[in-house]
Amino acid sequence: MSQGCGWRSSRWLIATSITIALFSETFLYGFIVPILPYMIEKRLSLDQSRTQPLSAALLAVHGFFALISAPIIAHFADKSPNRKVPLLIALAGCFTGTLLIALTHSLWALFLGRILQGITGSASWVVGFALLMESVAAKDLGATMGVAMSFVTAGVISGPMISGVLLQLLGYWLTWSVPLTVLIIDVIARLIMLEPRDLKPSSSSSSASSTESRHYIDPDETTNLLSSDQLPRKNSSSRGFYRIMLQEPRVIPGFANALWYSLLMATFNSSLPVHLRLVFGWGSLPTGMVFFCLQIPTILLAGVFGWLRDRFGLKVPTTVGWLCSAPLLWFLGIPGNNSFPWASSDTNGKPIFIGCVIAFGVVSMLVHGAGFIQLTYVVRDKQAQDPYIFGPHGGSSRVFSMIDVACSLGMMVGPLVSSLLLETVGFYYMNIVFAMTCLAMAGISFIWFDGKPIPLASHLSFESEN
Repeated sequence: MSQGCGWRSSRWLIATSITIALFSETFLYGFIVPILPYMIEKRLSLDQSRTQPLSAALLAVHGFFALISAPIIAHFADKSPNRKVPLLIALAGCFTGTLLIALTHSLWALFLGRILQGITGSASWVVGFALLMESVAAKDLGATMGVAMSFVTAGVISGPMISGVLLQLLGYWLTWSVPLTVLIIDVIARLIMLEPRDLKPSSSSSSASSTESRHYIDPDETTNLLSSDQLPRKNSSSRGFYRIMLQEPRVIPGFANALWYSLLMATFNSSLPVHLRLVFGWGSLPTGMVFFCLQIPTILLAGVFGWLRDRFGLKVPTTVGWLCSAPLLWFLGIPGNNSFPWASSDTNGKPIFIGCVIAFGVVSMLVHGAGFIQLTYVVRDKQAQDPYIFGPHGGSSRVFSMIDVACSLGMMVGPLVSSLLLETVGFYYMNIVFAMTCLAMAGISFIWFDGKPIPLASHLSFESEN
């Protein structure tokens, strides 16, 4: 093994590199939120009445193009023996889109930059999570995903927090230096990283081949799994990945959980800056601090909640998380509402609102990532029964394309739905609608989610998913 290959291909470095990539993608999604009013009204010289609909459209277009590109990216990623190159290409596109957004004085270029961010962010999400899943032991999946999800959420929430604070304190261009710096760190991490596939012994060596066979497939199963009459069936079944997955009853509830959590987070991004300016008169700095309050529980508690999932399963924590989210969302709509004078902006409205935001950040950790893990359970179960059911390189990228589709759909629909509800019924009743949907998600999770700890029965090593 060449010098440095050991630590460059270690699980901790791969997990760190992918976590940085996932953080970068979600950080860039929300970073633009507090800056949009300034960009639309000052740099583009458009009327203030267009700020809310254009903000919603710019957030939605990111989700839309991520949605349509994810399955295509995943299809080719699962056919590729190397995941590092697609990650670097995605980074280059993301850097270009971010620079275009920062420099533009035209609306069409602003939308083009968001489209580039959406497509390349989808590539980072799909390929990055697949590589992460392939590099972590099954028994550590919940905790690792919990930490990764904490950085994903940290990116979603810290993006608007940091940009809101820096815009008011340091100005426009110094604010944009932050995401560009994050992208530079991202590319350095990806260049250093070596994925395990890069270190596989040559197939020309008989001893290496036999060792690799023992590593990937249990010898007792070799005859049954790799008999010549079965290989054509397995290769053909690999072309029906989505058909196989959608026939599994656990998949749709997991997809729905990922979608609805993403939708709620996108709703916060699109509605809070305008709502807080109207109700409390807050600018970008205090609005950014609200997003920081939403992020604090994620940073502190993600590993704990991941450990709980590993030990006690998904059903109870996810159900409790959705049940607790419902009253908190309702209560978030009360401060500043004229029907509740005891929670007006001049009395107790501001501390009540901040308290609800922090509490929601805590209970949302019971929900965050549950859909991701649910779909991962399904893929692991299928590949434990048949290692080649999804093809020679497994189905890691395609399962995360399903997750990315769910999240992208939420990011696309959330701003549009929240904008529509804000204009028609207002912030208070919008939150009541979302609270009711949380109760529905609690019922779905209780019925369909796995109540057992993470399944470890697979006789295949984790790397066999390759």
